[in-house]
Amino acid sequence: MTRPATYDRTELGGTFTFPGTSKTVHRMGYGAMQLAGPGVFGPPRDPDAAVAVLREAVAAGVNHIDTSDFYGPHVTNQIIKKALHPYPTGLVIVTKVGARRGNDKSWIHDASPKNLFDSVHDNLRNLALDALDVVNFRAWGDEGHGPGEGSVAEPVAVLAKLKKQGLIRHIGLSNVTPTQLAEAQSLIDVVCIQNFYNVAHRDDDAFIDDLARQDIAYVPFFPLGGFNPLQCGALESVAASLRATPMQVALAWLLQRSPNILLIPGTSSVQHLRENLAAAELSLPAEMLDRLDALAAESEGTQKG
Repeated sequence: MTRPATYDRTELGGTFTFPGTSKTVHRMGYGAMQLAGPGVFGPPRDPDAAVAVLREAVAAGVNHIDTSDFYGPHVTNQIIKKALHPYPTGLVIVTKVGARRGNDKSWIHDASPKNLFDSVHDNLRNLALDALDVVNFRAWGDEGHGPGEGSVAEPVAVLAKLKKQGLIRHIGLSNVTPTQLAEAQSLIDVVCIQNFYNVAHRDDDAFIDDLARQDIAYVPFFPLGGFNPLQCGALESVAASLRATPMQVALAWLLQRSPNILLIPGTSSVQHLRENLAAAELSLPAEMLDRLDALAAESEGTQKG
């Protein structure tokens, strides 16, 4: 694993420009999934609070918002439009397609051309946009949050066609392998990857380093997902020594992990949002980085023992 020798602690973790674009964002962004109701379905309990969180984020300098029209469905994008439209100059809204919701709140993988076409148009309508800044194709893994095998060529070709029509400006991928990225790159330019990754789940270490060499953004989801008790205890110990929260430490570790990592922590609380954004000002000393870097290996060894 490589790590930059210095860490830029400028506002919200510094900036990153998506490759081949003029779109520059602060590395600390915001993920809008939690603005929908329980189970990411239906309206939120407090719509005014959801609007307040978005406005607070943008007022604090966040200019990268991650969303999808299957959050709700439609609800989250409608809240974003209500809170922020007309959108401030420089705001980059990234959405994703490749699924739909069942009436039972289920998540249904659907990479059919019709669903991809409908999803892009749903995002455009509910966000009140003429074109989407970045659209990620969300591939579906066999189980859990990890990627599965299989070709992504057909859905990527559909998005490439919509890009040619001017409805999409740039394309990314979510929940994919390096092989799937290479396949997609034979058809289009890829500006970002969204995969499951955090201080304890490090399957993508080599992938992140390769993407950094290509100047492609890596956007981890579930920064505290799937921790076991051993890992939680170590994270809490580090956080206590820094007078920070475990979430802040986990986010700070990701910012220091590689300069191409962009963060999109989500919350429906203004106070929690402020805590997340403050993680960009937390610099982890070398000895704590080493301790956290060892978490995944230590946990794996304990499980095997």
